[in-house]
Amino acid sequence: MKMSVTPQMALDLPAREDFSEAAFILGPSNAGARDVLDRPGDWPRNVMALVGPEGSGKSHLAAIWAMHNDALIVPAPALAGHLSDRPAQARLVVEDVDHGIDEDALFHLLNRAAEGEIPAMLLTARILPAHWSVRLPDLVSRLRALVHVDLHEADDELLTRMMQKQLADRGAPVRPGVIDYLLPRMERSVAAVRLLAERMDKLALVKKTPITRAIAREILDSWTETGDAA
Repeated sequence: MKMSVTPQMALDLPAREDFSEAAFILGPSNAGARDVLDRPGDWPRNVMALVGPEGSGKSHLAAIWAMHNDALIVPAPALAGHLSDRPAQARLVVEDVDHGIDEDALFHLLNRAAEGEIPAMLLTARILPAHWSVRLPDLVSRLRALVHVDLHEADDELLTRMMQKQLADRGAPVRPGVIDYLLPRMERSVAAVRLLAERMDKLALVKKTPITRAIAREILDSWTETGDAA
């Protein structure tokens, strides 16, 4: 499907990342993780791994946890460079540990947490700690014993509530049945919901119409043609 120039220009806007607590929607797929993160005093050796697929809300939950616990957030690949900047007794979030990490730095931090020098440390990843790509023998054994909590793929109820909130926040009128049409055809992630809502709203404004199934179909078709992931 070939899209006209004006609608295409209206779609080329980046999605906004909102990691505030108000923007987080609690549902069955994340309730267990939220409960565990609310009790860092119960974490064995003061460390917890938050594991879930891409777009499941790991970074959002980690940002909320960091806000409540005055924690420093560090991307895993940059961990070694941030060690000297970490305040004493500071809580820590290490994001995307399975994307690559300095093994000596992580082992050092796990020891510091176990000794209580780091009151709580949250690690995020897409896969279980036992499957992280590390070679240091002592670190391998630590990761195999590391406790984790899972984030699951969002169910239809949660995705519907997310989409309703995104569209309501934008003041975007939507026809009945549009969200039901999207659910089996879209990527099941928070990022996809946000991007879909934004792009449907922009296209509907250009066409001067409420968001309809035709609008939703055009957006999905445009992603398929360009290789963009919804």
